[in-house]
This record gives sequence, C-alpha cells and structure tokens, in this order.
Amino acid sequence: QVQLVESGGGLVQAGGSLRLSCAASGGTFSTYAMGWFRQAPEKDREFVASISRGAFVTYYADSVKGRFTISRDNAKNTVYLQMNNLKPEDTAVYYCAAGPSNSRYQEQYDFWGQGTQVTVSS
Repeated sequence: QVQLVESGGGLVQAGGSLRLSCAASGGTFSTYAMGWFRQAPEKDREFVASISRGAFVTYYADSVKGRFTISRDNAKNTVYLQMNNLKPEDTAVYYCAAGPSNSRYQEQYDFWGQGTQVTVSS
C-alpha cells in the first residue's frame, strides 16, 4: 500500500510559479509510474502530466505543455510538478497518483493523494 502526500499548493498571481511535491511512503517508489491530475470546481478530474518509473518518458496535457514540468527523485521518493506562467484556468485541486504504468488515464493509477489546492488570481 502506497501513501501519497501532496504539498506546495497555494495562492499565486497569474504569470507566477509554484512547485508541487508529492511524497510517497509504504511502497517501492521506483517501481511506480507517477501522475498529476487536477479537478477544478464543478469539473471532472483531468490529466495534467505523468512520468515513467525511471523518468525517461513524460506525458503532458496540451493545456500545460511548455509551462509545467514533471520530475521525480527516486532517492527521495518524491515526484514534483513545476508550474510556470500560471493562468487562472489552472485553478484546481491537484492530485498525485501512483500506478504500474505511465498513463494519461486515471483508471491506470492505483493510489491517490488527498490533493493540494492551487489558486491563480487574475
């Protein structure tokens, strides 16, 4: 069983940056692909970015490509999401997830964190 705890959310002005972290415990972190998803008010949860176990392959949603960067440190059991040039439409609760394969699809992930709020003001 893997436990995931996100941190780093907050309030930022449009154009600003935030770095989200997701610390994993209770499992062998390096054997899991990791993903970031987000859910805005009254919207479905959506894919943001994902990274393979060895960090060789990353995927991004078109809406964040070129602005967000996903990375991981297997020695620290942590995955990161660097978010630059934030926009009001990035406002959402951001969740990290762990699963057996690098995927854009939520159903491919077995473990989820509780989420961290990101609010971007205009």
